[in-house]
Amino acid sequence: MAYRDYEAVIGLEVHCQLLTEAKAFSPDSAAFGAAPNHHIDPISLGHPGTLPVLNEQVVEYTIRIGLATHCDIAARSDLARKHYFYPDLPKGYQISQYETPICADGYVEIVMDDASGDGAPTIKRIGLTRIHIEEDAGKSVHDQDPTATLLDFNRCGVPLIEIVSEPDLRSAREAYLYMQKIRQIVRWLGICDGNMEQGSLRCDANVSVRKRGQTALGTKAEVKNMNSFRNVERAVQYEIDRQIALVERGEDVVQETRLWDADQGETRPMRSKEEAHDYRYFPDPDLVPIVVTDETREAIRATLPELPEARQERFVDALGLPPYDAGVLTEERGIADYFEHSLNALHAKQPSGDLQTHAKAVSNFVMGDVRRVLNEQALAIETFPIDPERLAGLIQLRLEDQINSSAAQQIFDAMLTDERAPNAIAEAENLLQVSDTGALLPVVAQVLADSEKQVQMYLSGKESIVGYFIGQVMRRFDGSPDPKLVRQLLQEELEKLRA
Repeated sequence: MAYRDYEAVIGLEVHCQLLTEAKAFSPDSAAFGAAPNHHIDPISLGHPGTLPVLNEQVVEYTIRIGLATHCDIAARSDLARKHYFYPDLPKGYQISQYETPICADGYVEIVMDDASGDGAPTIKRIGLTRIHIEEDAGKSVHDQDPTATLLDFNRCGVPLIEIVSEPDLRSAREAYLYMQKIRQIVRWLGICDGNMEQGSLRCDANVSVRKRGQTALGTKAEVKNMNSFRNVERAVQYEIDRQIALVERGEDVVQETRLWDADQGETRPMRSKEEAHDYRYFPDPDLVPIVVTDETREAIRATLPELPEARQERFVDALGLPPYDAGVLTEERGIADYFEHSLNALHAKQPSGDLQTHAKAVSNFVMGDVRRVLNEQALAIETFPIDPERLAGLIQLRLEDQINSSAAQQIFDAMLTDERAPNAIAEAENLLQVSDTGALLPVVAQVLADSEKQVQMYLSGKESIVGYFIGQVMRRFDGSPDPKLVRQLLQEELEKLRA
């Protein structure tokens, strides 16, 4: 049976660590990076007699992503205790939600890779079963002492949301694109930094396979320990291949939890897959239900930023940007903001200029030089040394032909460490293009006088040699002459000789 006779059925459970200062149910710090067991308190450690109090910001952040992903927001939802034993879970249970999640029945849309080659994007909608609140567990450390397991409880009680998708994904590539979309949304809303390496964005994948045309689900395996988008794609693909091979050999797929080993490029059995009843969920008696009024929901909705899809559409429709540009610029909210601030600054400097021309000029700089420096120097756009006002000044110089493209690049590079305005740098480095005919004409005449052979070639019909003359003028002139004006003067003088 060929591989193409099977299809994968994939659902992802994504945990996002919320960017709150305090933990979910205690005032202790939720900051990442402290020394082991420095951000702990009696509540997160489950000491007898302590009572949890829900952090209100956790509810607000959860509602924000629920609204951004088209979820229904529950008017009342309960917090539950999820019981299981693990050394880094000091209470013996995890506060989560079970029967009544705060957000349900939403969706996100991913842009599929263009397989047709016609450039038309294919949008696929991925359903969201639920988004619920829970607290994180601690961390078991195994690499310090080979004979012991060390426990770091800093992460205990750190607020999470779990985003559970419907089994709508059909390939490892779709899983990759879906994870990127979730990361874009949580970062866009400012509720999670999306750092997979630090564990603030984590993913478990439920993978099964079935014959094409069948509707019944196959036996699923859950895959954990994927710390990058690439590893999500690799792990899911490996698991699809593994399960198809088992079915082809007539063997059963075992329902279990498996760990992804990135070094070996394979998944390995970890434990049998738990079901909900194994956790013995019940409502937490120490926490009151979460009540969300219509007024609260709409007040939070009013604080939502313009979401990526809407902003991308506006960049195309109102600014005339190509869809590709608009997509790149809206991958990160900070980049989109920087682009718009730069565009507004440029249009203020040239109010009579064409807005679409301005938008494309700014887009070229942001997508090219700005993003290049951000990647090379591992910078966030918030710490980029060239503010939008100065970038607009540089682009203005280029649009007004005061500098050429080479000078623009030189000035941009200088602005990374030089706080002067771009025109001041251009003047100091003698990069402003000279458009003075009186200053250029003597140099043009001298170049033609010194190039009799090349002049005769031009007059004989080899007009492409004008590039030689332009180069000579550019080299001999003390400054940066405008190449367009140099070409015009040369052609005029050469035509006079022809006459």
